[in-house]
Parts: sequence; structure tokens; C-alpha cells
Amino acid sequence: MQRATAIVLGLALALPAWAEAPARTPYPKPRPALAEAAAADPLPDRAIIITSAPGVKRSLRPRLRHGERAARAPAGAPVRPDRVVLIASLPGVKRSLRPHPRPQGIARLRPAVARTASPAPAPAPRRTPAPITASGRQGAVCGDRGIIGQRVSPIRGRLAGCRIARPVRVISIDGVRLSQSAVLDCKAAKALKSWIRKGARPAVGRLGGGISSMRVMASYACRTRNSQPGAKLSEHARGKAIDIGAITLKNGMTISVLKDWRDPVKGKILRRMHRAACGPFGTVLGPDANRFHRDHFHFDVARYRGRSYCR
Repeated sequence: MQRATAIVLGLALALPAWAEAPARTPYPKPRPALAEAAAADPLPDRAIIITSAPGVKRSLRPRLRHGERAARAPAGAPVRPDRVVLIASLPGVKRSLRPHPRPQGIARLRPAVARTASPAPAPAPRRTPAPITASGRQGAVCGDRGIIGQRVSPIRGRLAGCRIARPVRVISIDGVRLSQSAVLDCKAAKALKSWIRKGARPAVGRLGGGISSMRVMASYACRTRNSQPGAKLSEHARGKAIDIGAITLKNGMTISVLKDWRDPVKGKILRRMHRAACGPFGTVLGPDANRFHRDHFHFDVARYRGRSYCR
């Protein structure tokens, strides 16, 4: 009992001493190597870092940055061989990060580089689509929206009377495309439209979806009839005639005058077309006319004694 009381009394006397904090924090004393290095090279804006890596003399050491240098501790300093003193610059940035000055004479070199550089290729000139002819634009002609083509300059041939005063170059009539453009006068062009609408289309009916295009064998040509020497001037030489060799339907079927004139089905269609042309045209010739027309229909607007000549 007396022993326990003595222990408690001793603890009570020691508590005030424990409660009192030290007046100053006990700073560690500087190491001799650090103090001597600082005295030898006092740099207020630098810190002396002593790195110790026992057992590792070279590897895993920090790399020096730009502006830093490494040094051993001064001679006689009690530093182990595995300790390296790094004096590193740790000030703030004293100068702004400005780019390095350019080489002198760069301004004089710039024009020379521009002269030696290969010139940029010139842009290719824009091509404007050339008109089909120089005398007019493609569109409705002869005052009829169903006749598509263009006006062309007056035509004068090598033979007397071989000319067209107001020719047109037709590419499509009443929605039917021509295999090649036909040079005609407006009277012949309008007669062809009338025949397509009132004769050719009704003769075909709904077969193959209707007429898509026509094969043009000839239109304007400065020549005599059937190109025979000494014969009269052909109506082709006046732009008043056109030769049709076949028609093509929308489903791709072709009805040819040469091949199908005697056909039991297609031949009937061709004969209806042939008869229907008598009226819109003044002269209608086919395979039964002569050997010169066995492969096409010849249509022209010339009339004899006020009547149509159909054969």
C-alpha cells in the first residue's frame, strides 16, 4: 500500500513538467558538409542538396536540368563517398520565355526563298459549255414547244436551189428522240410532229410502252433525187424531206423498215404508219416504191397538183 501511494505521488509531481511545451522547436544542426559547401560558394538563390543512396553510386540519381551543376563536397568534409552534393538553382523565373533571336539577315533571305520557290500552278480556266451551234441555243423552235432543237444559220449549197433560208436542227419532236439531229425547215418539222402524233403513235398503240425514238437516215443533203446524175433536185436539198429507217419502243424493241416490212405483226404497224403519213406530207415513199427506199420511209412536204403522192 505504501508503495502504490509513492508511485501516484511521483506521477502527480511530474505532470506539470510534461504539460510545459518547449519555447522553440529544436532545429536539426546543419551537417558539416552542407555548412562548408555553403560557406565555400554562398549562393542566396541556390540550394545545396545532398543525396545519399547507400549501395547505389550511379544509378537512380536525379538528372541535372538546364542551368544546374553538380559538385563534390569540399576537400576534408566528412562526407561518405556515396554522397553527392548537387548545387541546384532554385530561383524564380527571372526572364520571360522569349524565343531565341533569329539569325541575322533573315529578312534579306526571305525574298530570295520566295524567288527560288516553285511558283504555284495557275488555276485551270473554267470551261464554258460550247453551244451546239453558233447561231442559237437549244430549245423550242418553229414556235412550237413540241419541237426541240435550235435555229441555225441560212444554208446555201453548191447546187443551184440547194439552200434553206430558215433552217432548224431538230433533236426531239413531241417527246420522241431522233437518233441524229435533223436539219429541216419549219414546215417539214411541223409535218413530222403531226405524223408522230396522229399516225405513228396510234399505229403502235401500247405495244412496248409506246415510241421512244426514231432512226433518222437522212435530212438535209445537197443532192439530186436518189443521188442519180442528171435527176431533179431532191427535196432533201431544200430541207423539206426526212428519211426514217426504224422506230424503237420504250421496252427496247425495234421495228425496222428493212427487216419488218413483211413481218405479219410488225409489218402491219409499219404499213399503218406509211398510210398515216399521207396528208401531213405531200410525198410518202416506202419499200414498195422502188429499190432506193426498201430500207426507209421517205417523207417530204412537196405536193403534186395539190395532192399527196404516196407509194
